[in-house]
Amino acid sequence: MSVQTIGRPEGEAMLRPDYPIYDADHHYYEPAEAFLRHLPKEYKPYFQYATINGRTKLVVDGRVTDYIPNPTFDVVAAPGSHVPFYRAENPEGKSLREMAEVIPGDAAFHDGAAHLKMMDEQGLHAAVVYPTLASVVEGHLGHKPDVVRALFRSLNRWVADEYGFTNGRQFPVAAISLTDVNEAVAELEFVLKAGARVLLIRPAPVMTEHGGLPIGHKSFDPFWARVNEAKVLVAHHVSDSGYDMMYKYWTGGETGGANEWRPFERTAFKWALQGMGRAAMDATASTICLGLFDRFRNLRISHIESGSEWVGPMLTNLKRNAAQFPKEYKRCPVETFREHFSVMPFYEDSCSDLAKLIGIENVLFGSDWPHPEGLAKPLEFFADIQDLNPEEQKLVMSTNQKLLLEGAW
Repeated sequence: MSVQTIGRPEGEAMLRPDYPIYDADHHYYEPAEAFLRHLPKEYKPYFQYATINGRTKLVVDGRVTDYIPNPTFDVVAAPGSHVPFYRAENPEGKSLREMAEVIPGDAAFHDGAAHLKMMDEQGLHAAVVYPTLASVVEGHLGHKPDVVRALFRSLNRWVADEYGFTNGRQFPVAAISLTDVNEAVAELEFVLKAGARVLLIRPAPVMTEHGGLPIGHKSFDPFWARVNEAKVLVAHHVSDSGYDMMYKYWTGGETGGANEWRPFERTAFKWALQGMGRAAMDATASTICLGLFDRFRNLRISHIESGSEWVGPMLTNLKRNAAQFPKEYKRCPVETFREHFSVMPFYEDSCSDLAKLIGIENVLFGSDWPHPEGLAKPLEFFADIQDLNPEEQKLVMSTNQKLLLEGAW
């Protein structure tokens, strides 16, 4: 492993290893055409960009939303500008808005070729690439599941046009809605043929036309059977998973100082209540307790950008639950989690503590670039895993994600 200085703020040396780095959590900022280019005209009234008081706003199902205040992303908060907040280094009590350094949008934030060039500059060999604005779709249009499916189909085709799924370095996720299992299987076939290696499925109940169902419900088995056969990775990325309603009850009707959930705004009360991993815990319980992995042993799921503080309490609860309901489990749920799940901790979390719980082979590195809460220079993550030995660091920074993308489990 080689070491060279590449401009950390403290002037410290940053590791530039001699093995390829695999980043489990990169993002793009979607231009309007990402949703609209391939969207059938009958669905366009549900997802519009409108100029209001001189500013472009997103109108979802006839309602102006500030979920993302600037949906054009012509200006954004600079990568890494929120890091002090998440490291609990905020003695002046600044809000995230006050911390943010606003910069013009960059081609690397939405263009596949420019993004690849930026990866070279960052010292990354490969990255799993997630959308940003797409998380508004299910949270705001869950009552219209056919519109959700249409928007995801359009997004997947734009990704195929602009990034491609098969260059071996950028691995854009394919967004899938399970709200109609037959359509989900059809979309799965399209993205598999296009070369997708990661499927994005929201960690939340599936809101079908007949009501909500857990992800592990047997009615979705035709979809899971095909995923199992293809050995393609499923990702649960933190999202608007519907928990905002409970926050509204706790906070007197407001969340984050607004009447809708805004992912980049925080209040002390809400932040103390929420816990980033709550949706991840519930989604995991859905799949393990309902026997999804007993029916399909080749499934693998990665939890991305939910942190890792939730993992220990969840495993303790599953272990107790199995002792209370032994006839409900065919095998130990803790071992099931270790066999079928990987977790990306936050940089402020302890990788070594997580590894003790689930095994170092299930720990992933992700920078969340270019979001303001992510690392501006992804390789700075090495500074947070100095308690791991070099072999363990290589697993986290390279091997674990590489094997998942190859279906080598």
